Amino acid sequence: MPKIKATHDANIDQLVEISALYYIDGITQEELSQRFNLSRPKVGRLLKRAREEGIVEIRVHNHPDSSTVLELELIERFGIKRALIALDHQDEHLQRKIVASLVGSYLSRTLRAGKVIAVGMGRNVSAIADSVSLGIRHECTFVSAIGGSVRAGEYMNSDHIGRRLAAQFGGESETLYAPALVADSEQRTALMLNDTVRQTLDKARRADIALIGVGDLSENSNMVRMGWFSPSEIAAARISGTVGDMMGYDFIDLQGHPAMTNMQGRIIGLNIDDLTRIPDVIAIASEPSKAAGILAALRTKAIDTLATSVSNIHTILQLDDATRK
Repeated sequence: MPKIKATHDANIDQLVEISALYYIDGITQEELSQRFNLSRPKVGRLLKRAREEGIVEIRVHNHPDSSTVLELELIERFGIKRALIALDHQDEHLQRKIVASLVGSYLSRTLRAGKVIAVGMGRNVSAIADSVSLGIRHECTFVSAIGGSVRAGEYMNSDHIGRRLAAQFGGESETLYAPALVADSEQRTALMLNDTVRQTLDKARRADIALIGVGDLSENSNMVRMGWFSPSEIAAARISGTVGDMMGYDFIDLQGHPAMTNMQGRIIGLNIDDLTRIPDVIAIASEPSKAAGILAALRTKAIDTLATSVSNIHTILQLDDATRK
């Protein structure tokens, strides 16, 4: 919720009154102009100011009937438990924020003291922490489910996201002291046997909820922007049929099967088998470029809750019709 700015304006009460009359009572701007002896453009500017200062917050919700139909279709086709469906927005940043706010509201309703939440990395997971207003403390544990990366930046790292979520919801966070990406599978095997790494991942495996992103191999994907893999590796992965990844770990083809790419087996974190044992795996993906990746993730049967946009769901359903075996 936007923070109301501190002000010493003597007309602030009038600003609140005008906003209430317009947005709640349905009084027109022309009627407000006459009632307060103000020009109509002045009334318009006051209403705009009320929105900018957080006195008025406008929210547009998807129609329940429309959401229910799409949700039931997803449940029937893919066996998920629920879908959190956001209205479409052309601005990618705002779209991510709208989807994340649905996840934040869902967590606020469902979290209970003592719950353990495994936290992935990426922009969509990170946006959840920005969408939650401080309220009831739930005393949960947010544990990193994937290692960290300097190239990812603090904002998108699982550890930083977990700390922010703990501050917002209440509770504590636990860091996975390991890099997200290593050079080869041998290094990964050695690190996964490390006591510190193993203990944290074991706690993540026993989580009640997992927050994960779904990746793609577009030019704007996190792994491409961070330089985790070379352009030739990305191109080869696409040619081999790789359409995305789950939480940066498992690369999958359109049918939800492990992709045949040498990029596999280099990430320190939970994998699909681990996710299937977690009661509520929440996959968050807002970008339209991720529709194929989302479909592939749904076909793994590891997803319990999907959070995405209306247009993504329509694309997913059409793509499923066209590619179902």
